Amino acid sequence: MTNQIVATMVTATLLALTGMASAQTAGAPAADKDVHVVSTQDLDMLRKDIRSQKKQLMAQNLTLSDADATKFWPIYDQYVAELSKTKDKQYAMFQEYADHFGTMTDEQASSLLKQLLDVDVGATQLRAKYLPIVSKAIGGKKGATWAQLDRRIQMMVDLQLSSRTPLVQAQGK
Repeated sequence: MTNQIVATMVTATLLALTGMASAQTAGAPAADKDVHVVSTQDLDMLRKDIRSQKKQLMAQNLTLSDADATKFWPIYDQYVAELSKTKDKQYAMFQEYADHFGTMTDEQASSLLKQLLDVDVGATQLRAKYLPIVSKAIGGKKGATWAQLDRRIQMMVDLQLSSRTPLVQAQGK
């Protein structure tokens, strides 16, 4: 049941976001679709909404006593603040990709992919850094549950973002 709740809530949020992108590109030929479909302001609002929903999902699926909650939530908020800095880089890369879509050089494409992989590694390292901190505060099983939930939610968000990002187009020679 927990997996269904997580999947349903995250999917609903992401479908609302991707609905904005789909509506703006509907009817456009595949090669002419505007990959810069969401404004920076819209993206910032979306990110705040996702963070809020992630916190709600954590609260609903991570059974905490009052004492555990008092220890956990400040740690979680610190984790999210650090993760946001890492994810800022990812969203900046999406913006750069959109700005150069169709005119990107080989070097730009390679650089963006390397940066994206670095963001993935950074997010994983951050979760690994916080796992013992969270586990010490609320116990190993609950710490593991937090890490699983965080990873699952982030994977769903990343999948939705990736599925809405066109592949780099190779120029014909």
